[in-house]
Order: sequence, then C-alpha cells, then structure tokens
Amino acid sequence: MKKLEETKLVVASHNAGKLREFDDLLGPFGFETQSAGQLGLPEPDETGTTFEENAYIKAYAAASATGLPALSDDSGLVVDALDGNPGVYTANWAELPDGSRDFAMAMGKVEDAMQAKGATEPQQRKGRFVSVICLAKPDGSAEYYRGEVEGQLVWPPRGELGFGFDPVFLPDGYDKTFGEMTAQEKHGWKPGDKHALSHRARAFQLFARDLLGIE
Repeated sequence: MKKLEETKLVVASHNAGKLREFDDLLGPFGFETQSAGQLGLPEPDETGTTFEENAYIKAYAAASATGLPALSDDSGLVVDALDGNPGVYTANWAELPDGSRDFAMAMGKVEDAMQAKGATEPQQRKGRFVSVICLAKPDGSAEYYRGEVEGQLVWPPRGELGFGFDPVFLPDGYDKTFGEMTAQEKHGWKPGDKHALSHRARAFQLFARDLLGIE
C-alpha cells in the first residue's frame, strides 16, 4: 500500500477526544477528513483480543462503507500490576449501564484494583499507553503502526486536559501527567521534529514516515 496518495480520509472513530487528537496530528498534512460519526456510520463491535485486531475492525468497516481509505486507532492503558489490564478493554472499564462512559469512575476502578494488589510504591505502579493506528482500504488491505509510552499511574488524578485516563498517567521523565499537558506538550511532535511523546503521536509519526514520506 505504501505511499498514500488519497487526500480524503475517514477517521473511523466516534470518540470526541480521539477525533481532536487526530485533527491535531493530521492538520499539517492537508487531508480532507470526516469522522465515522459525522457520516452516520455505526460503531462496529470490537471483538478482537489485540489492539491490531480492533483497529482493523474499525478501519475496514469505515473503508468498506465509504469507498475511501480509513484511519483508526485502538488504544489502551496496560498496567503491569494488573497483569496487563485494562488493555484492549480499557474503554469497557468506563462503561455505564446506559452505554455512556465515565472515565472518572474508570480511573477509580483501576486505582482500587491496584490498591487491592498492594501496588502503592512508584516502582509497583508501572504501565504504558499503547496505540495502534490502522490504515485500511476498501479492498481490505491494511497497514499498522504501533506506538507506546512508558510511565506510572499516580493518584489522585491530576489535570483536566486530555481525555480518558490521561489525568493518572505520568510519562517517564516528566513531572506532568498527560492530563496536565497541552496538546502540543502531550504529542511532542510535528513535521520535522524527531521526538514524539504520546503513544498516539508515536504511532502517527511512523504512519507519516511510511506513507507520507515525512520525517
């Protein structure tokens, strides 16, 4: 598939936070984007057991429905003390009976689970955010780009920026959580830069190098 020539992309997400981040990351490249939500596409069931499988399910569903290349992300928080959970089920931990999501509740559930494991010291609270970006075409072909960022889980939550579990994630080498960082601080990358911080920015940087020829 290498070298993406299309200028129209569908962003296969209904998540407002992810859509804002994709806008930030795609903005410099002149793409004309529409989200799956804007197009009225249903959210497919994410039945995969890996980030790659779920990213493909979302991207291919949007690509096959629209006839355009579709870009999706499947991401999550992997906590060592919780044997890798919530992992691919990160969003599920935030689900309420009515189908909406409450990430303040989800952060509390993760903290309760870590306390139950006795994970109270910083070295016991290691984890990482993982993002897999998938670009799928209507013919079913796909490319994958995986980004990870290591850090530790803090409590109580800090900051009101970002979304999801950002307020409890402190990346290694920084004194701010993702919830305390501006979008530019969190992503840490734009065309021409060599450094990307967030998991999604690291995955996107690989995408940009591979398919756009941009360092």
